[in-house]
Amino acid sequence: MKLGRRAFLGGMAAGTLAAPAWARLRDEILFKPDRELMVPVEGGSVYVRVNGDLKGPRPPLIYAHGGPGGDHSGLLPLTALASERAVILWDQLDSGRSDAPLDPKNWRVSRFVDEIDRIRDALGIARWHVGGGSWGGTLAIEYGARRRPGTASLIVQSPLVSTKSWIADADLLRSRMPADTRATLEKCDTAAPPPAQACNAATWEFYRRYVIRSQRADGVAAYRARAPRDAGDTLYNRMWGKAEFVATGTLRDYDGEPLLAKLDGPRTLFVCGEYDEARPETVAKFAARVPGATFREVTGSAHSILSDRPEAYLALLRAWMARHDGA
Repeated sequence: MKLGRRAFLGGMAAGTLAAPAWARLRDEILFKPDRELMVPVEGGSVYVRVNGDLKGPRPPLIYAHGGPGGDHSGLLPLTALASERAVILWDQLDSGRSDAPLDPKNWRVSRFVDEIDRIRDALGIARWHVGGGSWGGTLAIEYGARRRPGTASLIVQSPLVSTKSWIADADLLRSRMPADTRATLEKCDTAAPPPAQACNAATWEFYRRYVIRSQRADGVAAYRARAPRDAGDTLYNRMWGKAEFVATGTLRDYDGEPLLAKLDGPRTLFVCGEYDEARPETVAKFAARVPGATFREVTGSAHSILSDRPEAYLALLRAWMARHDGA
């Protein structure tokens, strides 16, 4: 069986990765939420968890997970901010602890973005910071382009801005792999691929370089396993596809580049890792198309910044949000 990026990020290759970078944060990560609720959205209900005081002096942070088909477990280091401001995480429809109707009519980018508004309404939030990573960064851009009142700032981490640019970056990074690994990867997305074991090994070597370089924190795999349902693989395969370097799903022609002109630049932060599959050069160019936007690169990190360099990223977020907490 060919195993994809969700299995890798879920910890199945943990023994092949560097030691966890979360060690010093272990006592600050909150596995137990202060509040849980199911929020009705188009197509079903989504699981939402809150840590911290929603009525506190600083605007809350809501952060969208990647995928499509990921879940919020990889974002748990963000709960270390809950002593300063409320942190809101959720599982998108058909993911994690949320309902999983697996209805193709729900697999529209705009419907996923609408979930953010439904959560805001359910929690009664007047002002907040909105962020997301990878596919979650896509949703953050889409939400920011709507210019909702009360958006204190927008945090766009390692985003899929357009499928064309994402595939171009992936192809370039694949070309930099060792010759034998590159040749295997190129064959894995053909009609006559090598054995699954060979494809897994080559794909995971790519992931170790450009997706995640360190193990997730102790307890994350167990936390994730307690989810009563998880249809994320189906969602990922239907929206992106089963191949890593070719998009065959509903996102195959996605183009969010025109939305960049609609963002509130001075309140928008673009972030990626030094070794990110969302290449720093590409993300910086997207940021440059948003007048007044800020770009930051997290050194030593691949795509999964909250796993590879959590303390550095939290420090960056603290400083950024503090500058934009005011109206």
